Amino acid sequence: MLGINRRNTHYVLPHNQRKYYPLADDKVLTKQIAAQAGAAVPELYGVIETHRNIRTLADIVANREEFVIKPAHGSQGKGIVVVAGRSGTEYRQADGAVVSEADMAFHISNILSGVFALGGQPDKAIIEYRVQFDPVFDDVAFQGVPDVRIIIFFGVPVMAMVRLPTRASGGKANLHKGAIGAGIDISSGRTLSAVSGNAIVAEHPDTGRSISGLEIPHWPRLLDIAARTYEMTQLGYQGVDIVLDRERGPLILELNARPGLNIQIANRAGLAPRLEAVSRDRSEIVTIEDRVAYCQQYFKSTFA
Repeated sequence: MLGINRRNTHYVLPHNQRKYYPLADDKVLTKQIAAQAGAAVPELYGVIETHRNIRTLADIVANREEFVIKPAHGSQGKGIVVVAGRSGTEYRQADGAVVSEADMAFHISNILSGVFALGGQPDKAIIEYRVQFDPVFDDVAFQGVPDVRIIIFFGVPVMAMVRLPTRASGGKANLHKGAIGAGIDISSGRTLSAVSGNAIVAEHPDTGRSISGLEIPHWPRLLDIAARTYEMTQLGYQGVDIVLDRERGPLILELNARPGLNIQIANRAGLAPRLEAVSRDRSEIVTIEDRVAYCQQYFKSTFA
């Protein structure tokens, strides 16, 4: 298993130049580079960068019933508000809670002040399209949108999982808040058993439906997207989070220059041997097609 110290000293620090971190840490920049590379992202409705411009929210969402507000430099799902409907000047969140216009303005003010940002630096508020998740997840997600996390090393996808929202996580695909993490056989795109905290689980706690054996839609396309992120950022070791919209297909949600390690528990496999294999064979894995073929051939799961 790969520990955090080894991750940092052997993979993050040597292979991720700090000048490229903003491409992953700033969600606005991530959208720009993804679009330039031809990858789809949730549509950006607007960006609020100053406290004076908080008043422009009403204009940005004037004709929209649903949208998402998030910090550009947030992490672990902090500061994200999902609006599922509106009534006058009030906003109804995905969990049914109603937020007033004044409370929403206060929340955006907190975003701008860096309350949810990495390092607490001043931030920007992003207003974007609310993803409508693929129906394959109807029975294994509670309220929120599942996402697929893929770890990539020099453009080679090495491990993947899907994060499934639960009641305990407040409908967010956040493992730290109680979401379920299900490993994915990177060769076939089928889910394996899952983890809740540090416990292996077979069923979703809110729906009682089996988690293993789901076939993730568009799997070859997801691997292709993951393999292309190296050219987008020049980060040797990174993670990409992809959501599956029922109409628009795979969308890059964000990139991460320091992806967490719980993915190993979900897959019941360590990252270290896979990363070492890529290091050994890197000179022979040249094209994007090579990278996808390599991961499917050598990183097939050994358990179901």
